[in-house]
Amino acid sequence: MKKLIIPFVLLLVLVVGACGKSETTPKEDNATPAESEAATFTYESETGPVEVPTNPKRVVMLSGFTGNVIQLGVPVVGADIWSKDNPTFEKEMQDVEEVSDEDLEKIIELDPDLIIGLSTIKNGDKLQAIAPTVTYTWGKLDYLNQHIEIGKLLNKEEEAKAWVEDFTKRVEEAGDEIRAEIGEDATVSVLETYGKDIYVFGDNWARGTEILYQGMGLKMPEKVKEMALESGYFALSAEVIPEYAGDYIVLSKYSDADNSFQETQTYQNIPAVKNGHLFEMKGEGASFSDPVTLEKQLQFFKDSFLGK
Repeated sequence: MKKLIIPFVLLLVLVVGACGKSETTPKEDNATPAESEAATFTYESETGPVEVPTNPKRVVMLSGFTGNVIQLGVPVVGADIWSKDNPTFEKEMQDVEEVSDEDLEKIIELDPDLIIGLSTIKNGDKLQAIAPTVTYTWGKLDYLNQHIEIGKLLNKEEEAKAWVEDFTKRVEEAGDEIRAEIGEDATVSVLETYGKDIYVFGDNWARGTEILYQGMGLKMPEKVKEMALESGYFALSAEVIPEYAGDYIVLSKYSDADNSFQETQTYQNIPAVKNGHLFEMKGEGASFSDPVTLEKQLQFFKDSFLGK
C-alpha cells in the first residue's frame, strides 16, 4: 500500500507544480518591454528636471533641432517656419503644422506630448502647461554632443551615439581622401549670400563648416581665421572677398540673394573661381547642423572635392 501512496503523492506534487507554472508563465510571456517601461522619466535639462514621456509620439519643435528628432525616428507634429521651409526636410514636413512660440492655441490643438525649443523662446511657462517643454541654448554643446543630448531626451541615447560614431569615422575618411587630393596645405573658405549681404564663416556655424574644419581638418585662410573663427561669422563687402578666398570656395546661395558680384572682374579673377574650385550649395537649409543636414552636406563635399 505504501508503494502506491508514494507515487500518488509524487504525481500530485508534479501536477500542482505544473499548475503553478501554468498560472505564472503566461503573465511573464505577455509582459512586453513597452508595458514594463515607465511612461515617463525625469530628464535633467539646462533649466532643471523635467518629467518627459519615455516614448514621445507628438513632438512640437520650436528650435533648429528638427533634423535631430527626425533622424532618431520620433514623430514631429509641429515645427517652426525655418524647419517647415527647409527643403532638406521637405518629405518629413509634409503633414507637419507650422507653429511658433506665440501660436499657443495652435500648439494646444496639436496635443503634443513634448515640446523642444531654444532657450530664447517666448511663453516658456505657458508652453510648459501644454506639454513638457525642454529648451537648449544654441551653441552650448557642439553639433555632435547636441545630438547625443537630444537622444537622451528622446530615450534614444544609444542610437544617437551610434550615429555620431559612424558619422565621425566617415567624415575622417573623406577628409583623408580630400586632403590627399587637394594637398595638406590647401585652404577652404565658406561664404554665403543672403539678401544683399555676404558672410564668411568660422568652424562651427553650419553651412558644412563643422564637417570641413572640425571633422576633415581642412585649413581656413588666415584672414578668415582672424575675423570669423572666434565670432563664428563675419560680414563682407564684395570688394574684399579676394582677401578671404581660400584655394577652394564653398558658396552657400539663397535663391533670392543678390549675387551680382559674381559678374565682376574682381570676383572672376579670384584664383579659386578661375581654377574651377568654386562649389555652390543651396542656402535654404544650409544653416542647420543636424544629422539629416550633415549627411547631405557630407555627400555634397565628396561630390565636389572628389567627384563621387
